Amino acid sequence: MIVLAVASGTSADGLDVGAVRFARDELDPATLVADVLDTWTDPWPPGVRDDVLALLPPATTTAAALCAADQAVGQAVAGAARAALERVPGVDLVVSPGQTVFHDVRDGVCLGTMQVGQPAWAAEATGLPVVSDLRARDVAAGGHGAPLAGVLDRLWLGGDDVRVALNLGGIANVTVVGPGVQAPAHDTGPANCLLDVVATRALGRPYDADGALAASGRVDERLLARLLAHPYFALPAPKSTGRELFSAAWLDDVVDGEPWPDVAATLVELTAVTVADAVAPHRPREVVASGGGTANPVLVAALARRLGDVPLVTSDAHGLPADGKESVLWALLGWLAWHQVPVSTGPHPARVLGRITPGHAPVVLPPAGEAPRRLVVGSPQLTEVVAR
Repeated sequence: MIVLAVASGTSADGLDVGAVRFARDELDPATLVADVLDTWTDPWPPGVRDDVLALLPPATTTAAALCAADQAVGQAVAGAARAALERVPGVDLVVSPGQTVFHDVRDGVCLGTMQVGQPAWAAEATGLPVVSDLRARDVAAGGHGAPLAGVLDRLWLGGDDVRVALNLGGIANVTVVGPGVQAPAHDTGPANCLLDVVATRALGRPYDADGALAASGRVDERLLARLLAHPYFALPAPKSTGRELFSAAWLDDVVDGEPWPDVAATLVELTAVTVADAVAPHRPREVVASGGGTANPVLVAALARRLGDVPLVTSDAHGLPADGKESVLWALLGWLAWHQVPVSTGPHPARVLGRITPGHAPVVLPPAGEAPRRLVVGSPQLTEVVAR
């Protein structure tokens, strides 16, 4: 089965597209083999990113603006998916998790989450069924609906050694995997989202290319202490966050006239400190990083320094592209939803996630099968199975 994922993360900086072919290993049905066919990023149509950012807290909005953004994001996903079908033939299923515009966490409990991006547009444009709304059922079952990366990380990196999977998107999150590990995946705090705010203000660009702005500044320890005073960092896992807490307005309240290069350098250090604090108790063999932040050499260097003797590698070392791993995650979640496999973000009950919008043909789901216990990236057996 070939699954196409089209998704946008916390930074809302583009549509990440990925096509993954899944097949069960014929010798061990509990092993799911993933062949990453292609991953890339499409830009938003003009104006859509600005409309999305205008919805984010602390902004107030209207039902009309939410409706317009829901349609605009859905249409953008539909356009990207339709174009992808020409690039990757044979797609069976589209996954569109939508753009998160609000994540309601109070006193450690997630009360709700909202994504915009009406999936009917993608179903109409491609004629294929679309899996969407992948967070809400987990929230209803007692979870946070985030981070969902742990679903992939445990299948992909599980083994005899303790490892930490680290995603550096708008928000950073970690999953600790290994024998006997009970730690839930959780968000550690901001990664790129606040750096993007600073880049926009200081450079007039949506992000700090190669970390050049941060590299030109210095870490301000007093500013770092004020940033670290945010109560989120003291909360125990499981926990999740987003721009609701780490907003441009919050940054404005904390910054006290420091030069933008120093603010950028200090935000890099904030990410490195909070990630390292989450990793240290587990003494992993290595940290396996992915996401847009891996392209920022200043952030990578700060992380390596804070992690000390724990090696930092990218997910490429384990077969998944660092800039495309999240697309693989969404594709996997779509495959699991289609095959009615329940998953969970924490100790609460596992549930089948997602909502299915039919394509041009009636939906016929396969029989629910054994839940995969392992995911292998690429395998000669996959080619043999697909060929037959």
